[in-house]
Amino acid sequence: MKSPGTQVLTEKDLLRYGRQIHLDGWGEEAQRTLKASTVFVAGCGGLGNPVATYLAMAGVGKLVLCDDDRTELSNLNRQFLHREDRLEENKALSAARSINALNSGIEIEPIVDRIDAGNIDNLAAGTDLIVDCLDNFQTRMILNDFSVRREIPMIFGSVHGMEGMVTTLIPPRTACLACLFPDSPPEEVIPVLGPAPGVVGAIQSAEAVKLLTAKGNLLTGRLLVCNLSEMRFEAFQVAQDPACPVCGKTGQSEVT
Repeated sequence: MKSPGTQVLTEKDLLRYGRQIHLDGWGEEAQRTLKASTVFVAGCGGLGNPVATYLAMAGVGKLVLCDDDRTELSNLNRQFLHREDRLEENKALSAARSINALNSGIEIEPIVDRIDAGNIDNLAAGTDLIVDCLDNFQTRMILNDFSVRREIPMIFGSVHGMEGMVTTLIPPRTACLACLFPDSPPEEVIPVLGPAPGVVGAIQSAEAVKLLTAKGNLLTGRLLVCNLSEMRFEAFQVAQDPACPVCGKTGQSEVT
C-alpha cells in the first residue's frame, strides 16, 4: 500500500465520497487509505461485477481486474458491467471500460490472462488485498496458496442458485480456504439468479473496505451463508486446521 499520508483528497474527492467520509469514526484519513490501496479482483463475472463496482464507487485507488474469459449472452442475467454490444469482448476489458465511465478518478488495470500457479506471483504482485470472484475451486486454491505464502488477505465469495457464502481470510491469523474446503466440489454449470451474486459481491466489497480502512468487524473466523430463497443469513464459526496442507503447522503447500 502506498502511504496514505501522501494521498491528497481533492475537492472532487471530498464531494464524491462525502457521505462515507462522514461515517462515524471514518473521516478523511480512511478515505486517503482507500485511495492508497490496490485490490486484485480475480474474476469479472457475476461476483466481480458488484465487487469492482462498489470498490470503485468507494474510491479504492487502484483496481486490478483479471479475467481471460469472454462475455456471452448467458452472462447478462447477472453481469451488469457487460452489455449486448460487447458480446465476445474480454470481461476484464469490458469491466474496465464500464468502471472507468463510473469513476475516472481511480486507476484500473485490466489483465487478460488465466490465473495459474506459474503467473499468480506476477499478476497479483503489489496488491494489498485479493477478492476471490472466481467460479472454480482449482483456481481458487491457487489464489489461496498465494495468499498464504505472501500473507495477503483474501475475501472469498461463492454463489450457487439462490445461495451464497462469504468469509474473510487473513493469513496466518485465520483459516485458509483449504481448511474450509479440503475437497474441491466437482465442476458444473452453476445455476444462479442475478441478485444472488449481487448480494454476495456487495458483502465482499463491504468486507474489503472495512479491512483496508480497519473499520468495523470482519468475517474472520466466520463463514456467512446467505439463502435468498428463504431470506436467511447465518454465520458459522470456522477454525484453522493444524494439518492443512497449505497453512497448517504440520502441513506443507501442495498447490501446483
